Amino acid sequence: MNSGSSATANTPTETVRYTGVAQWLHWTMAVLILFSAGLGLLLDGWPKASKIFMINIHAQIGLIVLYLFVVRVWWRRTHTPPELPPQVSEISRRVSHPAHMLIYVLMLLTPLVGIVAFVWHGRVLDFGFYSIDFGVKVNSPVYHEAEDIHLYLTYGLLALVGGHAIAALWHHFVSRDPVLVRMLPARFSAKTEAGKLVEARSS
Repeated sequence: MNSGSSATANTPTETVRYTGVAQWLHWTMAVLILFSAGLGLLLDGWPKASKIFMINIHAQIGLIVLYLFVVRVWWRRTHTPPELPPQVSEISRRVSHPAHMLIYVLMLLTPLVGIVAFVWHGRVLDFGFYSIDFGVKVNSPVYHEAEDIHLYLTYGLLALVGGHAIAALWHHFVSRDPVLVRMLPARFSAKTEAGKLVEARSS
């Protein structure tokens, strides 16, 4: 009787994951943000002939990120995210929410300021099959200031994303809790959870 209760107590409960849409938005935005940031930081090194093309790609990715951000906020407000696992420490709980909110703020502000820099540089947004000329004359003080702010915001966003990734890996490999697993499809973590189940049953 006691051994059965012990086995039940030690058996890990099934991980409650984020929805498939939330997972897709998370990883898609992560890839796009990193790619766009890398592209933007390397723009000065591109040959002049291809620089305008790459700036245009950078701007288009920024618009996609902004659009996905709006979708992500809407999805988050209409779908309650899973609670943090009970084994997560109090300090992690206190830091998690403000860190996530700050990442959200920077995901919004960074592309918005980038749009200001793009438009007031007098650039044309070229989609290949269609172009948008905003009809705004070049304003050097505005776009230089916006470019600087856009760069600082990018650095801040990358620092927070890096810290977020490190924290997720810490939870997975050191704390060995399912914080990271919640943002992964079930097939990627099945082996991990099966291993924990076997370990729990043998203890």
